[in-house]
Amino acid sequence: MSYELFIGLRYLKAKRKQTFISVITLISILGVTVGVMALIIVLSVMTGFEEDLREKILGVNAHLVVLELGRGMKNYNEVAQKVKNVKGVIGATSFTYNQAMISSASGVMGVVVRGLDINTVGEVTTLPNKMKQGSLDGLRLPIRETYDTPDTSTPGIVIGKELAKNLSISIGEEINLVSPLGTMTAMGAIPRMARFKVVGIFEFGMYEYDSSIAFISIENSQKFFRQYDVATGIEVKIDNIYKAKEIGDRIQNALGAPFWTRTWMEMNKNLFSALKLEKIAMFIILILIIMVAAFNIISTLIMVVMEKSKDIAILKSMGATSGSIMKIFMIEGLVIGIAGTIIGTSGGVLSCMLLKKYQFIKLPSDVYYISTLPVRMDPILISVIAVAAICITFLATLYPSWQASKLDPVDVIRYE
Repeated sequence: MSYELFIGLRYLKAKRKQTFISVITLISILGVTVGVMALIIVLSVMTGFEEDLREKILGVNAHLVVLELGRGMKNYNEVAQKVKNVKGVIGATSFTYNQAMISSASGVMGVVVRGLDINTVGEVTTLPNKMKQGSLDGLRLPIRETYDTPDTSTPGIVIGKELAKNLSISIGEEINLVSPLGTMTAMGAIPRMARFKVVGIFEFGMYEYDSSIAFISIENSQKFFRQYDVATGIEVKIDNIYKAKEIGDRIQNALGAPFWTRTWMEMNKNLFSALKLEKIAMFIILILIIMVAAFNIISTLIMVVMEKSKDIAILKSMGATSGSIMKIFMIEGLVIGIAGTIIGTSGGVLSCMLLKKYQFIKLPSDVYYISTLPVRMDPILISVIAVAAICITFLATLYPSWQASKLDPVDVIRYE
């Protein structure tokens, strides 16, 4: 062990008459600890929130969507097959997208009605795995033209858990689906209406989706909304969501005009940009806590230098260089920073593990999209926080250490 390290560690232990310096040292360590803990917990929660939100959005929606300029896509089955042959594509399914109203004995609500291909929807979305009651098989019955047939021929519809709760309906009950695009008659336009039976209830865990989306088969959707043999587009699942733009360009090149693509990042750009900006802002704000702790380290070292001025003079008289004196106080400050970082990192990781395991913080799902506080610990992010904290505390040691190295032993001994 070098004498600089030995003396630096000894200076951390205050003498009985210098307890005040020891208390300030502990406060400095505590300040670094709190700052590192706060950074790890907050950024882990925000990372978890971002990933949980992305998972829910991509569970309902595809990684990218293929559309055709005009009023819809006619040869959608052929297009879907071509899309599947593009490198990086895992699955493709056709869909329709329309707005309508659902009415029951308890009320009326506006919904987005999505027609889906029952055979291929599982290749692209997680809907089949999110069914809480019933299944998608009930969607296969064709839409009814007349109502003089038995109830068993009523076509199926799948709705969200929150929508079922708001309309006070359960699986097996019938609802009316009303299209705002009415049918022209001699008496004017009248709303288009059809009866559907609730054959399934899904839950994505995101209030916006669970309360405003309903699914029917693409055939029934085309028939009800008078979009015969036309789909809105093709939903596509890819092997790497972060290469959506690149794979989208490949698909567009393979299909040519008038087809075009939209990625999940483009469809949710504002939301994820806001989350990223908020994450950066929180990092900057919380790093200030560590900077406050760094100022504590500066004040601690300055007081130690003032109190140890006689020792510094003696060491220099014995042959210690200015660089060695500077090293002694840099070591002292670094030990404070490293100790606070290690304790803070351990406390932050432990707190995140408890939050993730027990989920004792509940959130209103209609406000925050999710019901519990999500936590995801990123080892790289934690490492960056730890390194940043040590670097800040190291920088805080430079000025007091430099001041200590500049002390003139003759001046100190003269006035003692």
